[in-house]
This record gives sequence, C-alpha cells and structure tokens, in this order.
Amino acid sequence: MKQLFLMVDKGNVELVEVPAPVDKPGYVVVETLWSVVSAGTERTLTSFGGKNLVAKALERPDQVKKVLEKLSTDGVLTTMELAFNKLGEPMPMGYSAVGRVLSCGKGVTDVFPGDLVAMVGQAYHSEINRVNRNLVAKLPDSLPDPRQAALCALGGIALQGIHQADVRPGETVAVIGMGLIGQICARILDAYGCDVIGFDVVDKSLEGTRLKAFVNSLDENAAELTLAQTAGRGVDKVIITAATDSNAPMDLAAAIARDRGVICMIGVTKMDIDRRPYYQKELTFTIARSYGPGRYDASYEEKGVDYPIGHVRFTEGRNIEEFVRLLDTGRLDLSDLITHEVPFEDAATAYEMITTNKNHEQYIGILLQYPERAGKTDSIVRASSQAKSAVEGKVSVGLVGGGGFARSTILPGLKANGGYRLKALATTGGVSTGQTAEEGLFSYITNDYHDLLDDDDIDLIIVSTGHNSHAKIAAEALRAGKSVYCEKPLALTLEELDMVEEAYRESKGHLFCGMNRRYAPSVLRIKEELHTDQMPCMYDYIVNAGEIPADHWTQDANVGGGRIIGEACHMVDVVQSLDGSGIDSLGLTFADCEDRPCKDNAIISLKMKSGAIANILYTSAGSKKFPKEQLRVFGAGNVYEVDNFIGLTRFSNAKKSSPRLKQDKGFANEYDFILKVLRGESPNPAIEDTFTGHRALIEALEASAGEASAR
Repeated sequence: MKQLFLMVDKGNVELVEVPAPVDKPGYVVVETLWSVVSAGTERTLTSFGGKNLVAKALERPDQVKKVLEKLSTDGVLTTMELAFNKLGEPMPMGYSAVGRVLSCGKGVTDVFPGDLVAMVGQAYHSEINRVNRNLVAKLPDSLPDPRQAALCALGGIALQGIHQADVRPGETVAVIGMGLIGQICARILDAYGCDVIGFDVVDKSLEGTRLKAFVNSLDENAAELTLAQTAGRGVDKVIITAATDSNAPMDLAAAIARDRGVICMIGVTKMDIDRRPYYQKELTFTIARSYGPGRYDASYEEKGVDYPIGHVRFTEGRNIEEFVRLLDTGRLDLSDLITHEVPFEDAATAYEMITTNKNHEQYIGILLQYPERAGKTDSIVRASSQAKSAVEGKVSVGLVGGGGFARSTILPGLKANGGYRLKALATTGGVSTGQTAEEGLFSYITNDYHDLLDDDDIDLIIVSTGHNSHAKIAAEALRAGKSVYCEKPLALTLEELDMVEEAYRESKGHLFCGMNRRYAPSVLRIKEELHTDQMPCMYDYIVNAGEIPADHWTQDANVGGGRIIGEACHMVDVVQSLDGSGIDSLGLTFADCEDRPCKDNAIISLKMKSGAIANILYTSAGSKKFPKEQLRVFGAGNVYEVDNFIGLTRFSNAKKSSPRLKQDKGFANEYDFILKVLRGESPNPAIEDTFTGHRALIEALEASAGEASAR
C-alpha cells in the first residue's frame, strides 16, 4: 500500500510504499475510499516543514527549551544529533476518512468486513488504515453520499465544541471563523434548532449554511450589530473556530456574549482574557479538546476501553456516530462544502493548493480519493533500487519492529559500523513502518516476521518490538536457527525467560541482549583498571529517570513490564560486567508515595559473590536539569565517576578527568562485539549475565508484587 508522509526537513509530501497492516485485537483494518485534507492543521504542518532551522526554533520555543535542557546533561554533539534526526523523521498526514472494512481483530463484534465506516485519529492518508474500534462509526446503508462522512473528524470537533458550550435548542450562537469547520459547526447548530450568527474577516456566507446573519469581524460596530440581532441581549453562546495569531476573536467573543454567556474555543488563537467584560458579565470560557472525551487517552484510543454511556454521553466515538446520524437523517448536508476531489496519487496537488495555491483555486473542503489499485493489500513490498545487495563477509540482518528506537539508534549504528547488511524489515503495520521504510534501506518489507525466519539469507534477527513480544519472537528465531539480537528486556516473566534460555541452549544461533552500557568506553576503562579479584568494590548508581505518565505503555505491567525490568536491568548489568563475580543476592525496595503510584521509584541492592555491594537508586522524582545517570565506583584507593556517559573522572593521587563532547552509551562497541562473536572471533559471556540479572530482577519484582497483594 501507499501512505503519505510529510518530509519535515524539506517541507514536501511523499508517497511511501509499505506492506498493508495486519489486524490486531480491538482494531479494524480499513481500505480507505476518501480522506480529508485539512486546510488548517495540515497547512500549518507543511508550512512548518518548509521553514529553516531558525524559523522552526522561533515557532516552537517549548522544543528549544527541551533541547537546551538536554544540552546541559547529554552534551552538545549528542543533543544536536538527536534534534536533527527528529527533524528529519517523516510525519504521517491525515486524521479523518471513510473506508470499507477488510478485516476485524479479536473482540470486534459489531463491525464486519464489507461495512463502510467513518474513522478518525488513526485515519491517515493511506490506502489501508488500522483503526481502533472506538474511533470508527458504521455508516448506514441508507446514507446517500458516504463522501461527506469523511469530514467526520471536523464534525466531531464541532460537536465537542457545542457540547462544551452547553448549547441548548433555541439559543442564539455566534460562530467566529467561517472556514470549513465553522461552516460545519453552523450547520450542526442549525440542525439542532439554534439561530447562528457567523463572523469572519471576509464574507464567507454559503447558501447551504443557514445563518440568521453574517457580521464582518473587522466592523467596528460588530458588537452593536449583534445586539440588534438578539433583542439587545447578546448571543447565548460563542464558539470560536478561527485560526489566527491575533487575540481579536477573544475580544469580539466577550463583546457579543450576553450576561453569563459561555465562550468555547475549538480554533487556534491567542487567548489573552480581558478581565473586565468577563467580570461584568460573569462569562464562562472553556476549551474543547479535539473530537471529545477519549481523545489522547491511550486506554480509550489504543486499548479500546470505552467510557460508560451513563457517565459520558458523547465520547470521541459517539460524537462521530452523532455526526453520521445527522448526515443520514438529512438534517445535515455538506455536499457543497466538498469542492475538490483529488486522486491520491496526485496528493501533492492538494497540498500545493492549501499552501502556495499558485493557481488561485477557490476551495473549501478537499478530499483525497483512493481508486482501486492492484497490490495495495500486499503483505510484502519489494525494495527500491537503493537497497544494498549481498556483500561477502557482511552479516545479513532482518529487523523486526520499526519504532523510534530502531530508527534513531539501531539503524544508524548498523550503517556506521559497515559490517552489517540490512536485508529485511518486518512490522505489523502502522506509522512506524513508513517512517522506517522511507530510508530505502531494505531489500523487502513484510507484515509477518516469520518471513524473516524463513529467509535463509538472513543471519541475524534484531528484535525491536514491544517488550511483551520480545521473548516470543526471540525464542522462535532461535528455534529457526537464527542468531538473535533482542533489545532489552529479554523477557518480562520467569516463564518467558525460561523459554528463551531453553531455545538458546538448543539453538545453533547466538543470542545477544541490548545491554549496551557495559560496552560504553567509560565503563570499559573502569573495568580495565579495577582489580575486583583482589579487593571487593563498592558501586553507587543513580538514575534520574524522569517522570513518564501512568498511562504510558512502559508503565503497563502486561505491555512494557514497568520501568524497573524495562530500564533498570541496564544498571544491574553494568554492575555485573564491572564486578565479574556474579550476583549473590538482589533486593528491591519501592518508595511508598501516594503521589507517585507508578513503580518507578526504587532502590535495588546487590551483593556480589566477590563480596562487593552495589546500590542502584532509580527515581522519577528528580529534575530534568540533573544528569540522567551517574555511576561511582570505589575500589583499591580509587574513585571513578561517570557523568551521564559523557565524561569519566578518576580520583586517586590526583584528579584526572576525561571529558567528551558526545555521549557514548556503548552502542558502537556493542555492534562491534556482536560481529566478533558471529565471526567466531570472541566468546559471548554477556548473555549469561543477562540470564542471571534478568532472573534475579524478575524474582525480586514478583516477590514485591506478592508482598503488596498480601497487604
């Protein structure tokens, strides 16, 4: 299939060929028929992409602040490299469409293959989309023009604004900003029996939008004209749909609202509130968050957990259903708002229209139309001519998973090494597939990782998927005779760990886990100078991990496993590598903080067989301005201090510092090590530490969970 991406670094859009997504529980796979090009949102994104670096920085001061914070902790070169990589990452476009269901995942019981559906959020400009059931609404067979349902996201936004403003039938409502979403909002209000007064800087009145009156926003008598239309009272509610850098819509809204009126923002303007009219009229101001309750909630949009209708009448999904109902009953007709239908292959034409518009086209609503095309549902896509052919002596790689870490770290590291050949990519579909595929590195891309296991030309399988699938894929690949490099953690449970270890012991392939920090130059330098066999050392490791929301996938015990097994396994491995004697015991103590319910504030206590002890403090309670990781090693009269893997300081008879401009967490050395093992030039003792460290940490986590449940 083809999917449209914005090339953020260039400002243009491109179609990228990727395999069709496969279904998964709670989702439906939909063949797109029409999708909406948003003249507001997508024009803003495209304009941002076309700006130079300085202009981008001025437009996003919040991101500049994050970069400056990272500069102080991670070093100049590392920060700039990450920033440029992010700017160069393709961005999927689109969020509102109509299509035909191809397949349904487990748990979807009320939508069936062949049904037409409106879809939002995960409805990209793509020939095939995979969308959560909560984000689709089935279209009735009686709907005469299904194209109109492609405007469902805009309709959902309008409806949420109407709900937030608490509009009642018979009220007079002002809509400030008569663009596409303003026109839709006005028509829905009319369908609900309200009088609508439209406001804009130019007259955008349309015959199909039945306004009580239109008032030019720039007219100095706009407030008086509004009073004349409302028996001197002012409007009951104001919905601002305008997009402008000005505060004028806010000032106008306060001037035209009646006593104790409500103003709701669904557009994008300045929001400097003048206290006087708000105080004098006791006005209420509210903001509508996109399509409705459930928006930006991972449990709703990704896990499919719906809100009970008795508590939330109009959720994100039910707003879309209501929009479809209004279309089906004929109370809402948007056919005249669709002024252009552009074939998907010519999508660049649509984007030219909403940006430079060289031909001065008069447009309102623009749809991309998706014709029938052979191959759009193919599960394997063969590569472009850019893909590298086999080179003797190089390790052929099959990558499973194309998420952010694979794009930002694994792929650049493998390319820089020079000893690897990227043969194939396997993902289940979605945004990350196109973002990874766009670089043109692979001979083929598939939506089934078993194709990689069956490929005799692939030597090494790299697993960079969700944590809960690591063990399964790694074990299958080992049983297929492949060598495996699995990102941490290797497993989330003891049963999974046993499964992987058994597969490894019986396989002819090698196994590596992404414990890169043991290969960091600073750690290797300390290990070279320590003499742990002569005198036990003391290890102090502070991890200022930073806060991650409770609904983030890493915090989910069933998906990410939690941050201790997901990341603190790194720190345990570093101690194992430095000490070299093996773990004698591992204790885990969580902080008991009501304001921090997530299990990401803990102390891990290690006793090594050498007699050494280690203390690992992992916390989300610290400041971002403090370095993320600090390691101190005490032994044989020396103290070694690693500052966030940027610099190493040794305190002995004299203080000696080895500062670096670039953070180095050991990835390059790790990839060198893997090559040496695969070529038979080195043994692989590191995997034994991984089994031991994971087992001790998982046992401690399970014991802690048992104690908590007992209380």
